[in-house]
Amino acid sequence: MLNKNIETFIGCDNDYQEAELVLFGAPFDSTTSFRPGTRFASKAMRGESFGIETYSPYQDKDLEDISVFDGGDLELIFGNTEKVLGQIEEYTSKIVTDGKIPVMIGGEHLVTLGAVRAVAKQYPDLHVVQFDAHADLREDYLGEPLSHATVIHRVWDILGDNRIFQFGIRSGDRSEFAWGKDRVFTNKFNLDGLEEVVEQLKGKPVYLTIDLDVLDPSVFPGTGTPEAGGISFMDLLHGILTASGLNIVACDVNELSPIYDQSGVSTAVACKVLRELLLAINTNQS
Repeated sequence: MLNKNIETFIGCDNDYQEAELVLFGAPFDSTTSFRPGTRFASKAMRGESFGIETYSPYQDKDLEDISVFDGGDLELIFGNTEKVLGQIEEYTSKIVTDGKIPVMIGGEHLVTLGAVRAVAKQYPDLHVVQFDAHADLREDYLGEPLSHATVIHRVWDILGDNRIFQFGIRSGDRSEFAWGKDRVFTNKFNLDGLEEVVEQLKGKPVYLTIDLDVLDPSVFPGTGTPEAGGISFMDLLHGILTASGLNIVACDVNELSPIYDQSGVSTAVACKVLRELLLAINTNQS
């Protein structure tokens, strides 16, 4: 029998009604401050995902055994950042209102703001855990308050003090670190201290955002703003498995720019990170 050719991320072809997790892409990179291209990440990851297995030997779990619906990419407006954030917020709100967990593929990191706006309305006590090379705490970037360089400051505008926990940070303006000192928890360079934060946040709703440039460029060169001195894939995997002890109510993986790694290795790494994240969230929810 002939069927429509609908490409999904490997193992994520369940129906929406039965799914516990809803995967979707937000192909947006209009505020990228250095090298654009993250809008192509979700499409590249779906195609390349069939180069990995649905089974994870790290967790002894399989995507075939969980319920994930891949809703495809949002059709985002060009030229109006606030409307784009509104589209992401509206779609995310539908998912959380239906009692499911949104898992977003960026796009640049600003897409996180649209999702957090929706999730914070559903979970007023929301906390954010961020894996990233960059602090993203600027008040504005070249006068613009909506930027991937300001996204976590905008998230702070919603959540307030002591509800954002950053790991792997190794880049930012001096003023960002000074501003954030008494407002957010920042662990520089690595994921040390994550276990203590997981214990501290036990039972609280958490949004986990993974900027893939937290990885060292030797592991993950395919990103718009690579920063030397990052963590390894195994470090990130350990962080994801540790974070599975959190009550993750929403999450994202962002900042893959596949055009800067023609070998395809960065896209393959991103696919594997997403697979492990999906399986780890399911473990926490079961």
